[in-house]
Parts: sequence; structure tokens; C-alpha cells
Amino acid sequence: MIGNWIDGVERVAVLTGAGISTDSGIPDYRGPSGVWTLDPELVKAFTYQSFMADASVRAAFWRTYHDHPAWRAQPNTAHRALADLEHSGVAVRVLTQNIDGLQQRAGSSPRKVLELHGTMHQVICTGCGRRTPSEQTLTRVEAGDSDPRCIDCGAILKLDVVLFGEHLDPATTGLAERIAANAQLMLAVGTSLQVEPVASLCAVAVNAGHRLVIVNRDPTPYDDLATAVIREPIGAVLPQICAALNTAGQALK
Repeated sequence: MIGNWIDGVERVAVLTGAGISTDSGIPDYRGPSGVWTLDPELVKAFTYQSFMADASVRAAFWRTYHDHPAWRAQPNTAHRALADLEHSGVAVRVLTQNIDGLQQRAGSSPRKVLELHGTMHQVICTGCGRRTPSEQTLTRVEAGDSDPRCIDCGAILKLDVVLFGEHLDPATTGLAERIAANAQLMLAVGTSLQVEPVASLCAVAVNAGHRLVIVNRDPTPYDDLATAVIREPIGAVLPQICAALNTAGQALK
């Protein structure tokens, strides 16, 4: 399962998706029990145009996140394995599609974690751009405000995350591409690799001559580019991979 693709690796980029957080009790989106699988209509709440145009869609979004399991979730063995790998001295950068902040809570240095799709721990005003802690808005939702507005300018509030139909921050994507192009190994963990342009970071790494290893339960569009594809449970296999990378890294010193 862990082959010679770890040999000589000193720089690792890890692209993480929802699958790395399911062991923490956070449902994924497209899996058998995923958020959108169980309620396809909820996709509208994650689409920027629908969110901005329809108060009922916004109300559905805030209901979903008001009592979302992510607020109570704790880092799991996979998150901790990546944090431990960083602290062992291996150069690790985590490029995460997740908005839960669990990788930082597991101990990864915030500056080593690039949140490609934003964070659920902040709310942004779509008018004046003011950012506030999510707790403030969620308290208003709990009190009955189904469509909270900015207290400064009255514009629509949304979580500080990238919804479908929004563009990723160019500076963030540019940095992610540079990381992917310079890492000797790209690990894609718990991601369907169906959302672009983030998924194409795998191609960036391969085109730069580096190795791509995919750890995911289901097939992805990038499996044919991968040096290895691992279908084992993430919480079991990622600590093994990180331990092997640590051993290989120590041997190079």
C-alpha cells in the first residue's frame, strides 16, 4: 500500500476534502449519507446566485449551519497525523477545501494551512465586506432572525466561504498552484476531485514532474494520473503514510 513513492520526499502538499473530517462526525456532501445526497434541494443554499436572490434559500442555509455538527467536532487521527508530520520536520503544506478549521485545531501551523474555500468561523458582509465571528450571526439566527443583515450597512451576510458560482481568491489559488508545483509529493485525501479549479492542483503537481497519491473511498477524475490510489479508510491509512514519510525524511537528514 505504501510503496517507493515516499522515497526521497522532503516536501509534501496535502489536498484535503470533506472525507478527512467524516471521522469527526462532519458529513460529507456527495457520499451515500452526504448533505446533498440526502437533500438535493439544499445545493441551492450553497449556490451564490440562489443565496443572494432568495431569502428562503438564505434561511435554509442558516438553518443548516446553525446546528451543524462541525461546531462540535474535534480533530481526528488523520488531522493529527498531518500535524505530527509537520512537527517532525517534514515540509508540509495543507491545501484544504474544508471550512471547519479542524486541521489547525489538530496542531498544524495556521500559516501552513491554506483554506481554499474560506472558513465557517467568520461571517462576511456582501456589501461593506466587514468580517465578524460567526457566533454573533448564529446567535441572531437562534433568536429568530432567519435572514440576518449587516448591522452597519444592512446588506446580506454570508459565511466567509466560497459558494458555487463565486470565484476563488486569485492570490489564494496562485499560492496553491506554487505549492503544488514545488512539492515532491501531492497527497489528495478525502476529496472527490470534482470541484475545479482546486482539483486541477493534482494536474499541476503531475505536470511539474511530481508524484500524486490519492486516498479516497470512491474513484476520482484524476485516478489515471496518480502514482498510487488507496481506498483504505483515511483514519487508518493516513497515520501510516505520515509515519512512513517521517521515517523517510529522517533518513535524508
